[in-house]
Amino acid sequence: MTGIERLHEIMTRLRDPQTGCPWDREQTLESLKPCVLEETYELLSAMDKPEDKANHIEELGDVLLQVMFQSVMAEEEGRFSFDDVANGVSDKLVHRHPHVFGNVDAKDSASVLRNWERIKQLEHKKESRHSALDGVPAALPALLKAQRTQEKASRVGFDWKDAAGPMEKISEELDELKAEVSARASKKPADSDRVKEELGDLLFAVCNLARHLGVDAESALELSSAKFSRRFRCVEAGAKEARRDLKEMTLEEMDELWERAKKGEA
Repeated sequence: MTGIERLHEIMTRLRDPQTGCPWDREQTLESLKPCVLEETYELLSAMDKPEDKANHIEELGDVLLQVMFQSVMAEEEGRFSFDDVANGVSDKLVHRHPHVFGNVDAKDSASVLRNWERIKQLEHKKESRHSALDGVPAALPALLKAQRTQEKASRVGFDWKDAAGPMEKISEELDELKAEVSARASKKPADSDRVKEELGDLLFAVCNLARHLGVDAESALELSSAKFSRRFRCVEAGAKEARRDLKEMTLEEMDELWERAKKGEA
């Protein structure tokens, strides 16, 4: 028995109406959504530490479990099976890699992505998709959605040639944001729609720059968040050592502790 066959048998037993697990039996697609999201994020964390092989295996298994869970639920309803899922993605991979399984030439990754997008567009003509941007999941986090949207537009040629374009766009959007913030000073605080819009445009431009530099925007922001947390904890430790309450310290005093934390990392 293969690992997949064993997992399928176990999941089928867990879902058995008479002898299965009460919790597993009562799950629905809706109730599983938080599980899928949580397991995905745990896998992302494991991918940051590939040297921890056991944890990486475990988190990959947890994601695979979610796929098998839904497949078994679908089998019970006669909709599809795990084999349908596996064969479906296998067919897609073969069809979208004609440079490997066919006689199409693709000299580099850029050529592969252009061919991939062209094939997807042809496939989706059978569906209700009419835009190169169709297919970006609506539920993606905003930062990842921005990068995926930009990537799809780029694959049909709508893009700057290099990083200079988004760099200029960042300056332009920053100026527009400054103008809106200045204009808002004389308005009611509730009138913030324009500021929000311009701030969003600036973030979108920064995300575009990350893509042109070959940097994953989500990972870059995660690194900065972790760095801030690490340094702020040092500020808290410094205040505790001085027997001071952060709320009673001036910004200048806290900034001194912050600079000390930065030097400690150098």
